[in-house]
Amino acid sequence: MHHHGGGTLGPFTFSSSLSWSPDWPYLVAGLLALGLYVAGAVRLWRRGDRWPIGRMVAWLAGIGTIVLVTCTGLNDYGMVLFSAHMIQHMVLSMLSPILLLLGAPITLALRALRPAGRGSGRGPRELLVLLLHSRYIRIVSHPAFTIPLFIASLYALYFSPLFDHLMQYRLGHLGMMGHFLAVGLLFFWPIMGVDPGPHRPGFVMRIIELFMGMPFHAFFGVAVMMATHPLVTTFSTETAPPGTDLLNDQKIAGGITWAFGEIPTAIVLIALTLQWAKSEERQARRRDRAADRDGDAELVAYNAYLASLDKRGRQATEAG
Repeated sequence: MHHHGGGTLGPFTFSSSLSWSPDWPYLVAGLLALGLYVAGAVRLWRRGDRWPIGRMVAWLAGIGTIVLVTCTGLNDYGMVLFSAHMIQHMVLSMLSPILLLLGAPITLALRALRPAGRGSGRGPRELLVLLLHSRYIRIVSHPAFTIPLFIASLYALYFSPLFDHLMQYRLGHLGMMGHFLAVGLLFFWPIMGVDPGPHRPGFVMRIIELFMGMPFHAFFGVAVMMATHPLVTTFSTETAPPGTDLLNDQKIAGGITWAFGEIPTAIVLIALTLQWAKSEERQARRRDRAADRDGDAELVAYNAYLASLDKRGRQATEAG
C-alpha cells in the first residue's frame, strides 16, 4: 500500500491531491486504451472515412478522468479519507463512463477492425459482433440488471462489512475502482451510449431509466450525511491526516455523493437531447427523400396520363 502506516499524509488539499502517485494497473490500462483508440481513428482517417474529433476528445477526457483519480495523491487520500474515496467513486462511476461512452469505442472497433479473411476462422471483429449479440451481454446490459446493480453498488458496499473487507487489500481497492467503472459503463450504456447495444429504448424510456437510478443515489448521499456514527472502520484516526474530524469528513463524503448526481444527469440530458434532435432531423430528411421520390413518381404518372390523353386526342382527330 502507498504511504500506509504512520499517517504520513499531510492535510488533504487541492495541490496535495494532484501530486503524481501512479497506480500502475490503471495507468498502463489507460494508456493502452488511449493508444488503441487513436490507432483505430487514424486507420479510419487514412482510409478516407470520417471519425468525429469530438468523440476522440470525449474518449481522451474519459481516460483522463480515470488517470486523475487513480494516479494522483487523491488515490492515496482515498485510502484514508472517506471524502477523497467518494470523489474517486463518483468520478469513476458517473463521469468517466459517460465520457468513454460518448467516445463510441465499440463503433470505432467495428469499423477499424478488418473482417477476417475467408477460411481463417473468426477474427477479433467477428468475436466482438458475437459478444454484442450474446445472451450474456443482453442480460448484463438490461436495465432490470443495471439499475439494481448501480443502486446496490452504493448501499451494499458502504452499509455492510464489504467495504472494510476489500479496503484491507491493495487488490481489493483496485478491484473496487474497476467495479465502479464497469457498473457506470453498464448503467449509462443503454441510456446514452452512441454505440450499438442490445437494448436501445426510445428517448423517453432512456430518460425514465436515468431518473430511476438517480433518486436512490441522492437518497444514499443524504443517508451518509445524516449518519451519526462512522459507517466504515477503514477510515480511522490512526491513518487519517492529523486533526481530521472523521464524522465531519463522512458528512462531506455524503454531500459529494448527493451533489455529484446532478453532473451526470445534466450531461446525459444534454447529450440525449442532441441525439434526439439529430435522429428527428435524420428521419425528416428520410421522409423528404421518400416524398421527393413519390413526388417524382406522381409527376411521371401525370405526364404519362397527359401523353395518353394527347395521343387519344390525336387518334380521334385522325379518325374524324
